[in-house]
Order: sequence, then C-alpha cells, then structure tokens
Amino acid sequence: MAKPDDRSNNAERIQNTIENTVKKVQNTEDYLDEHASEISSTEINQLERKNEKREQAITSLKDEYQDEV
Repeated sequence: MAKPDDRSNNAERIQNTIENTVKKVQNTEDYLDEHASEISSTEINQLERKNEKREQAITSLKDEYQDEV
C-alpha cells in the first residue's frame, strides 16, 4: 500500500533546499576564487555552468515556495 502524500512541510523543505543550494553556489564561488589558477579552464567552465543551473533552480524553488505559503 502506498504512503499517503504528506505535503504539510513542503514550504519548510523547499526553504531548506533553497538555503542548501545557495550555500553550494557560495562554496563553489569561494573555491574558484581560491583555486582558479590551479585548475583547468574546462573544470572552471563546468563549475560555472553548474552554478548557473543552481541559480536557475533557486529561482524556480523561490516561485514554488511562494505557491506553498
């Protein structure tokens, strides 16, 4: 039997996801600031693209959060 769909804490979970994703963006930016001269341009580009996707996800999550509250 399937578990019932409990969405009572959706807003809280979304907010936690937003906060964690913001931290990942900041950690990546800090890493690039400190180590850009030591890593390849390919890796730098990959990390920058990943952060762009994270920023898009944050925007979507903020919209979803507004829908929940």
